[in-house]
Amino acid sequence: MTRVLFVCLGNICRSPMAEAVFRNLVIQKGLSEQISIDSAGIGGWHAGERPHAGTQKVLDEKGIAHDTLRARQISPDDFTSYDYVVCMDEENLSALQRMAPSGKKVYRLLDFAAGIAEQNVEDPYYTGRFGYVYDLVENGCKGLLNHIQTNKG
Repeated sequence: MTRVLFVCLGNICRSPMAEAVFRNLVIQKGLSEQISIDSAGIGGWHAGERPHAGTQKVLDEKGIAHDTLRARQISPDDFTSYDYVVCMDEENLSALQRMAPSGKKVYRLLDFAAGIAEQNVEDPYYTGRFGYVYDLVENGCKGLLNHIQTNKG
């Protein structure tokens, strides 16, 4: 079982979107028994909350399930429980690297994206650009799934 954790600042916009999109891709490929997916936030401000209305709206428009998603804060155990800890931007990456045990690799989602110059998935909580963020997340999730399939068989 390959375990993937998506992380953003509060776990209500980008990381739950990535969790839902990635889960949808994994289901489409018939890999649900091989890949486990979750998301978390660096902060716990929104713990227990559903995704932001903007995230819900774009996922609804794309026909992607999100009903079971609830925000939670990352814990120290997550770094050993997950094979891939995947964050959304440089700020998240720096925070996670400070928290992670020595030697634990943390990835940015767009490190796996194809054909785009962006390195960071902007926070639509502040910009309102949920559709644009969806496009970035989808691209990164497709690349991540390809990476996992290539490297894990």
